[in-house]
Amino acid sequence: MRKFKDVISFHGHTCPGLALGYRIAIFALDKLGKRAVDEELVAIVENNSCAVDAVQVITGCTFGKGNLIFRDYGKQVYTFLKRPSLEKGGKLTDALRISVKWKPSEETEKEKYMWNRYMKGDRSDEVIEEVHRRKTRKIREILNAKEEELFEVKKEKMKIPGEARILPSITCASCGQKVMESRARVKAGKIVCIPCSNE
Repeated sequence: MRKFKDVISFHGHTCPGLALGYRIAIFALDKLGKRAVDEELVAIVENNSCAVDAVQVITGCTFGKGNLIFRDYGKQVYTFLKRPSLEKGGKLTDALRISVKWKPSEETEKEKYMWNRYMKGDRSDEVIEEVHRRKTRKIREILNAKEEELFEVKKEKMKIPGEARILPSITCASCGQKVMESRARVKAGKIVCIPCSNE
């Protein structure tokens, strides 16, 4: 089992979002079984926050394997499911939909003041020290909280996402760079990538 220190090492620093992602991923594995070796476990994330790095490290769901699916909704919601062996997409399976409901403890006036200074670009020693103390308190609260204080879990039926597809690459007629065939566009009768198509 991977530990929080492994998540920090991958992410590069510690923060409340990373701690939340860690707790969510640990919970999901506890309910669904072991870490993904290949594509048997799927994580669908609805944001691109620090928490997603923890999900990758703990669950083994990654973009490269095609079992980390990003839906850009900006929501603190994470759905996990297992692919039944030897089955492709199109069937239904049980999924865990986990939404964050955690609220940090009330901040002091000093913490609010220092955070405002930080958000305005103040990186003085006194501000950095207070921001670090604030962050450390939140991380400790998250790591020690009960699961029901952190998130709400719903079980639902969900269509199994298809496995990762390997598609041919073609060369963009404009920039000369390789582009996945399914992402290519046609502009003035030539095959181009999305940036060169001006979409």
